[in-house]
Amino acid sequence: MKNFLKTFLASFTAMIIFGAICFAIISSLLSGLESLFDFGKKPVTMPSEAILTIDLSQIALQEQTEEAPLLEVIAGNPVVQPMGILDVVAAVNAAAFDPSVKYILLKPDGVTGGMAQIEELRKSLGKFRESGKAVVSYIENPTNGGYYLASVSDKIYMTPHDGGLNALNGISSQMIFLKDILDRMGVNVQLIRHGKFKSAGEMFVRNSSSKENMQQNQELISSMWESWCDKIAQARGLEPEEINTMLDNLELNLPTDFLEKGLVDELMTEDQLQEKLSVLYMADSYDEVKSISIQDYAQLNVAGNPEGKNKIAVIYAEGNIVDGYAIEDVAGDRFVKIIQKIRQDDDVKAAVLRVNSPGGSVLASEKIKAQIDSLSQKIPVIASYGDYAASGGYWISSSCDFIYANETTITGSIGVFSLIPDFKKTLNDKLHVNVTSVNSNEHSDMYSMLRPLSQNEIAHMQNSVEHIYDRFTKIVAEGRGLRTEYVDSVGQGRIWTGSQALELGLIDAIGSIDEALIHAAMLTGSTDGFDNIEVVEYPKPITSMDIITSLFTGEDPTQIAESVKLTGPVMDVIRAFRNWTESQSGKIYARLPYAIDIK
Repeated sequence: MKNFLKTFLASFTAMIIFGAICFAIISSLLSGLESLFDFGKKPVTMPSEAILTIDLSQIALQEQTEEAPLLEVIAGNPVVQPMGILDVVAAVNAAAFDPSVKYILLKPDGVTGGMAQIEELRKSLGKFRESGKAVVSYIENPTNGGYYLASVSDKIYMTPHDGGLNALNGISSQMIFLKDILDRMGVNVQLIRHGKFKSAGEMFVRNSSSKENMQQNQELISSMWESWCDKIAQARGLEPEEINTMLDNLELNLPTDFLEKGLVDELMTEDQLQEKLSVLYMADSYDEVKSISIQDYAQLNVAGNPEGKNKIAVIYAEGNIVDGYAIEDVAGDRFVKIIQKIRQDDDVKAAVLRVNSPGGSVLASEKIKAQIDSLSQKIPVIASYGDYAASGGYWISSSCDFIYANETTITGSIGVFSLIPDFKKTLNDKLHVNVTSVNSNEHSDMYSMLRPLSQNEIAHMQNSVEHIYDRFTKIVAEGRGLRTEYVDSVGQGRIWTGSQALELGLIDAIGSIDEALIHAAMLTGSTDGFDNIEVVEYPKPITSMDIITSLFTGEDPTQIAESVKLTGPVMDVIRAFRNWTESQSGKIYARLPYAIDIK
């Protein structure tokens, strides 16, 4: 026995030591990887004089700044840096008053990001020009977003070379309808909704758009393009009708067409551009010209002061609103804890709720709104809308102290629905599978998705939808100081642009995220701008280290990557409903019909 105990204790001690060594090795490895891949903190030096270069083929405009894609960096491939719009705008604003920055060179080709983010960048470039400094653009492949950005410039130069792609042709959106293919598969989708414009679910029950849905989408697209076209025309000394005629008659093809129509100032090669930049820089040759990228400059110039005594919290509500704690999208229970943490921090003096969401779960929306309301009782909460603040996205933010939206923001969609698929025919007729339910009560299997709902069950679901729609209109009325009847009249699931929402009283002003941040700073009583304020973002973006660590913790990081990869209208539908189970059937949703992908 004594030998056994000695052997056991020796083995046990060896296991502990081995485990400690392994833990130390893994910790050291992770620490080394963190140091190796901490690309966002590389040393940056600012020349005494420089051109600020914004090459939009090298950055991806989005809501929050993230690390460069890890695998691309490891492979040594050209990296597109994901940059949050607040960081980009803060950098441009700082450059306006930085004597080291002589002017901005904008290369808009390859711009990515939503319309609202592009709109906010253009507005900041306009403010930069108002400081007395120039913005110069160089275009090779014009697109709607790229040219819209370039149009704010003092001068627009374009390549003289033919063969580039002209995608300046107006904006478009596509609606997908799945009824025919679902019928072939034997799937019967039962849609219960309130609002003649609440087209969520139409894709499953129709093979073409309803009149109301087509009307609201056409008015939406027209309003968005009117906003962009008016600004392009004004900047170039043209009338909007002239721009539209060019596009409708396909008059823009070759670079010479852009020059003749007054859309660019000169055609020049890259070498000629460098000569022009040297003259503007007041240098004898281009070799003497110094430049700094927006990626590097943003590291030196962030919104707020990292050492400020007071904090402003920026809460990013981006993605579908879902139940639970998922790290992707706007998970209700996770956001409840985030907002509670902010409320408990006495150093946080104001908050900006940045909404970029088409909505989703009513239950999660209610939870988040309750926490936002509690937070606003302690500190001012200003809402800032990105591409979307619709349905649940509007629900959670409609009672904020002040609401900013961009002109092209898609908002409103005050309406709710429930969607219950029935796979009985699929199983019986297509797969030749028969299912028999054994129930304790008459309606025990109503959400099983294995049979159609009865009329009583449909009426039951409709009552729930009507009750929650009434709740939706009442909270909007209370938050916005409007009559419930009026909210109902502009509700009914109708989507609006930010410009339309301003006229309807659904928002307070057209403005960008940095304007919302300035407003919040003023409400803190700050008399020295951001000098005494630290801007803190919630939730923190997923980092490469989070993904690496998940390999050791057993968490699955693939869902994060998947949420990034899924793009386009069909993929948006799949993403919104990919995890549909019996537990989702019967739930009430406040969500856009689909993600509207503007081209």
